[in-house]
Amino acid sequence: MRARKRFGQHFLHDAGAIGRILAAIGARTGEAVLEIGPGRGALTASLLAAAGALDVVEIDRDLAAALRERYAAQPALRVHEADALEFDYGELARERAQPLRVVGNLPYNISTPLLFRLLSYSSSIRDMHFMLQKEVVERIVAAPGSKTYGRLGVMLAPRVRATRLLEVGPGAFQPPPRVWSAVVRLEVQPTLPAWAAEPNYGAIVSAAFGQRRKTLRNALAGLLSAAQISAAGIDPAARAETLAAEQFGQLALAVASGARL
Repeated sequence: MRARKRFGQHFLHDAGAIGRILAAIGARTGEAVLEIGPGRGALTASLLAAAGALDVVEIDRDLAAALRERYAAQPALRVHEADALEFDYGELARERAQPLRVVGNLPYNISTPLLFRLLSYSSSIRDMHFMLQKEVVERIVAAPGSKTYGRLGVMLAPRVRATRLLEVGPGAFQPPPRVWSAVVRLEVQPTLPAWAAEPNYGAIVSAAFGQRRKTLRNALAGLLSAAQISAAGIDPAARAETLAAEQFGQLALAVASGARL
């Protein structure tokens, strides 16, 4: 079955990469495993065998039909023909009576919005193992001060513990993408720090990195004064890429306090 460009499909076929990914996931009997975008089923059979039951979400109706036909005699595999950006992960977790372990080789064009969609169901998800564009994984796991540190990593930092697991070259896919891929483990944190729950957190991070060459004094001028930034324990002359996630949280709390100094 041919890959469809509109769905951003690149089917994993390399046996070595498949084995390493399955070993990293370590699915066990009784766990509520959900595979997003199973495609031709490179991981599906092994995940089903390991967990004993498996749900898959597939937007491509032809691929979904092929999976239903292949596993017609195995009711433990349920195929949900749906858009992963609209799927109700909370309902599935309630059906399975436990948090989900989510697995997927995600299309590059929807990877970031899908991550945030999934994290809106954080209480329903235990962890996620995703194949993403290598550069996206680098941004997720980047530390303050590094070239790849930015908005994505800061927004995810309080919500997940991220670990880069392995890299996969273009030749492991059909058709091969133009870029390298990497697999990341995202362990959902049980509680969200108060500073990360602030409605202003996202606005602060976006403003700071929207003009990352500017100092915080200038980048955040519409949200905080230099005196407020200093009162939060942060140098107004610093730049966004030098701050840890919690420091952005302190700035969000400063906005919420409405203090005028």
